Amino acid sequence: MSNQPLNILFLNGPNLQLLGMREPGIYGTETLATIERRCQKVARDLGVVLECRQSNHEGVLVDWIDEMPGKFDGLVINPGAYTHTSVALRDAVAAIRLPVVEVHISNIFQREDYRHHSYLSEVAWAVLAGMGSEGYEWGLRALVRKLQQSTSEE
Repeated sequence: MSNQPLNILFLNGPNLQLLGMREPGIYGTETLATIERRCQKVARDLGVVLECRQSNHEGVLVDWIDEMPGKFDGLVINPGAYTHTSVALRDAVAAIRLPVVEVHISNIFQREDYRHHSYLSEVAWAVLAGMGSEGYEWGLRALVRKLQQSTSEE
């Protein structure tokens, strides 16, 4: 078993840089920077390294996912609107063969019909939706626990 800390990639997709001002009735009033700081604290408490990134560009997100093997042990991702449209993100997640937690601030199943389908869910290890920004923290904790259990079984 390696003494290296687990490395987790924390990705956010389009428009999530607008958290705090974008539809606060749906997404809350916290900014992405605040959420990232809270998750960094959780990561430190768990003894893992968390790298946070956000992009509005599908190809950039795909590139970051493609670069994960050998650098990162798992992924927490809120793909934003790409959840419902991106086969490219789905295929990237499937290709890396690492545990992935898909997070949504709102409950996508209580929203517009087109938001009910996620291309990523079928290849993600877990999905959290409707827990507000705390879903990120719960997703991170669950992912770290899974990775630690997998490492101890090796």
